[in-house]
Amino acid sequence: MSTIIFLQLFVVIFWIGFVCAISFFESWIKFRAPGITLAVGLRVGKKVFNALNRVEWVLFVITIILLIINPRKYVLNFIAPGLILLLQTFYLLPRLNQRADKIIAENPVTPSWHHWGYIISDVTKIFFLSFITIQLAKTSMLTL
Repeated sequence: MSTIIFLQLFVVIFWIGFVCAISFFESWIKFRAPGITLAVGLRVGKKVFNALNRVEWVLFVITIILLIINPRKYVLNFIAPGLILLLQTFYLLPRLNQRADKIIAENPVTPSWHHWGYIISDVTKIFFLSFITIQLAKTSMLTL
């Protein structure tokens, strides 16, 4: 297996694991810890999700650099995770942060679809990253 393909596989699998661990485990489990109020949980959540977003951008840039070094026919598949990151970074996260700030300040909030939109965008991103992982794995088997 080529070193570049191995690195691509590693980065994409790490990215999947990171998103799954934060979005589908940490995000709701913190609210079940004794003594964690809604306000504290939301403050922690804002920090964690903003950090996750920055790490995802780093992983995305690394995958693009690796694709530039060793281009593959599935390069277009990385457009979807990139677009999802753009949506999350510049639309969903700011809206969710504003909503969390209102709740922390005990101001009324209206119902919003943004939380579900973030969940759906993460599931979609994981789908595309999993598809890319399968393609990379197949490619690595062909090069053995």
